[in-house]
Amino acid sequence: MNKPRPLTTQNLRQTPARAGGGRERHFLVDKARVAIEEGSHSFAAASKLFDRGTRERAWLLYAWCRRCDDIADNQDKGGPLGDQGDLKNAEDRVQAIRVLTKRALDEQPTADFAFDAFGLVADETGLTWEMANDMIGGFALDATRWQPKTEADMLRYCYHVAGSVGVMMAVVMGVSTDDGETLDRACDLGLAFQMANIARDILEDAEAGRCYLPATWLAEKGWQAGEHAHPDNRFVLASLMPRLIALMEKHEAASKLGAKKLRFRQRWAVLAAANIYGAIGRKVLSRGQKAWERRVRVSGLEKLWHVATAFIEALWNRPSGPAEPIIWTRHDFRPVAGW
Repeated sequence: MNKPRPLTTQNLRQTPARAGGGRERHFLVDKARVAIEEGSHSFAAASKLFDRGTRERAWLLYAWCRRCDDIADNQDKGGPLGDQGDLKNAEDRVQAIRVLTKRALDEQPTADFAFDAFGLVADETGLTWEMANDMIGGFALDATRWQPKTEADMLRYCYHVAGSVGVMMAVVMGVSTDDGETLDRACDLGLAFQMANIARDILEDAEAGRCYLPATWLAEKGWQAGEHAHPDNRFVLASLMPRLIALMEKHEAASKLGAKKLRFRQRWAVLAAANIYGAIGRKVLSRGQKAWERRVRVSGLEKLWHVATAFIEALWNRPSGPAEPIIWTRHDFRPVAGW
């Protein structure tokens, strides 16, 4: 009779490290394509303008971003926010994101295709834990029911949840991590996207107990957070939109200076996304107090128009940039000690 072998570290098999958690690349790419088509029609449309390699890597990055957002907000494919539970529950979800992301970067299986997808695209392009953790920091802020006090706070939040994604997307497109200026402008595009989101989703965020407008802006109107979403305050709320959209457009214009350095198809895709998301913010502005009666959307025909105008912009490739000098970098929006 054979004696049972003692369980020692010598008897245990180590899971072999392999980018993508051991999953085949074509499987991850197909799943990521479905994720972006279901999660964001705007990003899906813009991604089709990329060359195949960049397009697939953009899908892989998007799948991870979408999955992180869904876990953090307890939602499905960017749908309505789920029950947020208590602070401990929300913080546990953020910690789960960190653990799975770190495991994916260590080339270990995660049992979640989106995190495996991130491990694959990180291996192919050089995305780092620091880049990923900057984005996860935005979810950590939401988990603590954080709200911005100042405009600088709002921009830091925008950096975490979107500017950091712009930086990672630039790396996916082949921008060197040593090219700080281009990464700064990629961050600007993410900031612009998020400000468009803030403008569009003010009421939805308020229903979930969130407010991303600076408390100082609300105080100028005599409001506490939450009062801004009251139906009787829509006219005055609309009066804050020129300020927010002007800030969005400043960073949108700055981002196009970075796009100038990209290859043509990449530049075209980035400009198309900028035009589509910029249109969301400008629609909110043009609708005034009626902006939140129904969700602002960009129709299919409008997207085709923005893609066409982006093609001309990409060919011309002479962006003017913002009216004011660019004296900021992405590092100005990262948190300082004690924030």
